[in-house]
Amino acid sequence: MQVSELMTTDPVYIKPEITLNDAAIVMKKIDTGVLPIGDGRKLLGILTDRDIIVRALAEDKSPDITCVEEIMTPDIWYCYEHEPIEKAADYMKNMQVRRLIVLNDNKDFVGVVSLGDLDNRAANEFIVGEVMENVSA
Repeated sequence: MQVSELMTTDPVYIKPEITLNDAAIVMKKIDTGVLPIGDGRKLLGILTDRDIIVRALAEDKSPDITCVEEIMTPDIWYCYEHEPIEKAADYMKNMQVRRLIVLNDNKDFVGVVSLGDLDNRAANEFIVGEVMENVSA
């Protein structure tokens, strides 16, 4: 099974200049804890709910005036849509992340694959358990 068969397609992304408050509203609306940051197909970083807590609120930055680009994580963990899910699971396990950005061969942003996607749709439960164990460590 390839990543393209279980990834979330047409994912929402936000622009780097929006405020953390607006980003949190988007997260709530689409029920996610992560948002890719970009301008169209070019990704600049990623924002997680944990980033908002640790890099903004814990540092006493106001979510009403702090822009996403000030606290986003510029390193983006990704895989390719044509890769087998086992490879994506290995990336998640080794990097201890719950989600990967999915790119096509032109490096366009085409989706997101999450631990939940693996859990809900993957045939190999051993892979999911192994990734979960490493991510939770």
